Amino acid sequence: MTAPILITGAGQRIGLAIVQHFVANNQPVVMTFRTRHSVIDELEQLGVHCMQIDFNEPDSVTRLQATLHTHYSALRAVIHNASSWDCEANNPNFDTLFDNMMRIHAKIPYQLNLALANLLQASSSTSDIIHLTDYVVETGSPKHIAYAASKAALDNLTRSFATKFAPKIKVNAIAPSLIIFNEHDDEQYKAKTLSKSLMGIEPGCEEIINSIELLLRSNYITGRTIPVDGGRHLK
Repeated sequence: MTAPILITGAGQRIGLAIVQHFVANNQPVVMTFRTRHSVIDELEQLGVHCMQIDFNEPDSVTRLQATLHTHYSALRAVIHNASSWDCEANNPNFDTLFDNMMRIHAKIPYQLNLALANLLQASSSTSDIIHLTDYVVETGSPKHIAYAASKAALDNLTRSFATKFAPKIKVNAIAPSLIIFNEHDDEQYKAKTLSKSLMGIEPGCEEIINSIELLLRSNYITGRTIPVDGGRHLK
């Protein structure tokens, strides 16, 4: 039996697209989601193991770890997609904001990597941990200071865990800028955002999926971050 891939925060947008890609390619998937949408019912009917997990709850990692160890003897990969796009302008309680950003983007992946290492090491092939970080790791962000700092922490964890888990587990990161717009984004915002990259397009989730597949198929890439930013660093 093929070992499943765990994808966190996969109930919508990029995470959902990743799940649907693996389902279409007959790769078993375990996913976590916070809010139950109708698509969860569809995924369950397709055989996806969907777990409602709110990583703001203190026992979330313990419950997830226990369930995985009960149902599975190995994992092919863990993809850390769970994220929260939050900023100082919307949160006057900066202490809480910083703690929340660090928890979801750094502490939870840190805990899960350690808790699930034995399942990843039990995979019949080389296994993978993939962190979804952000383009702002390189630049910082004056409007999303805590968010950028937490994603930078996750980027650093990539190198630490790559060293710790080699050679059985490869650990890498993917750092996107714009991938897909939100439904409520207006045309002015879209035009401004598109102008920030050299390529000037909304690339779609396939760009992240292609990067994930590259890492999963590689026998040699570890401790690296793949930028998926359309040349934004050169603008």
